[in-house]
Amino acid sequence: MKAYRIHEFGGLDGLRLDELPTPTPGPGQVLVRVQAVSLNYRDLLVLKGLYNKNFPRPAVPLSDAAGEVVEVGAGVTRVRVGDRVAPIFMQAWLAGELNETHGKSALGGAIDGVLAEFLVLHENGLVVLPDHLSFEEGSTLPCAAVTAWNALFAAGTLKAGDTILTLGTGGVSLFALQFAKLAGATVIATSSTDEKLQRVLNMGAAAGINSQATPDWEKRVRALTNGRGVDLVVEVGGAGTLSKSLHAVRTAGQISLIGVLAGGAAEINILPIVMRAIEVRGILVGSRAMFEVMNRAIRVHELRPVIDRVFPFQETPAAFRHMESAAHFGKIVIRL
Repeated sequence: MKAYRIHEFGGLDGLRLDELPTPTPGPGQVLVRVQAVSLNYRDLLVLKGLYNKNFPRPAVPLSDAAGEVVEVGAGVTRVRVGDRVAPIFMQAWLAGELNETHGKSALGGAIDGVLAEFLVLHENGLVVLPDHLSFEEGSTLPCAAVTAWNALFAAGTLKAGDTILTLGTGGVSLFALQFAKLAGATVIATSSTDEKLQRVLNMGAAAGINSQATPDWEKRVRALTNGRGVDLVVEVGGAGTLSKSLHAVRTAGQISLIGVLAGGAAEINILPIVMRAIEVRGILVGSRAMFEVMNRAIRVHELRPVIDRVFPFQETPAAFRHMESAAHFGKIVIRL
């Protein structure tokens, strides 16, 4: 089988297409023919060596995929040949709270990922996809969608009538918009371009703020909420935007802290957190249980992920370059 592997960190020069033996499933394991994979910002950081330089190499990158079960090992009962499946981000996190052991089972980092024609995974590390989704759409769910679901409904306590703030138009933010609308919440969105803002408004956002034209966007958020602030912020920017999000959220509101798109290190004034009783919660994707609950909602509402562009397998480097350009709206997918 063919698989892309990172041989050296630093960028695309270290990513090579290798020929590897097709794996065979053992007891409790499943062989999946990969049909599509999708990119996350984390994948770009891993490739550059900015995520964790101690990851083993050569290593197959990426965590998100969708494919078809083609063979099962002895004792497998959760899936069967022909099922359309996706892997969970952390293969050991099935339910309950996150712990350090779970983190060591993350695909495309601590262990080999999914940018290959075939995968062997334990049956416990797979979920069955909603029937109405294509493989390309299904491949977008394991990281971005589950992260958004956790941010809103597992770690977060979003309910009908609440107002949320999303930052940018990447995968997590757009899934958060879609899920919040299903729950009967109001969404305020930021983006760096008016064209992207119009697209989120077309998707159901109540208001959009151009963060380039309005650098003090947190004040605009306050104005849009009559001075109260939003109930929850889906914070994908990190240190570079957290101080603004602290101003944009209401007293006793929630910030689901997810990404580092605007930086990972900065001095933050913690006084607003304390004096206004703001809950800041770190979000690291989610468990299989969250994935399965989310899939039920996706099935009922026939929700479809937003895909920016689909690249063929042989153009994988171009997909990474497109991710780095930050020109995308939604998910970047690679079709095998």
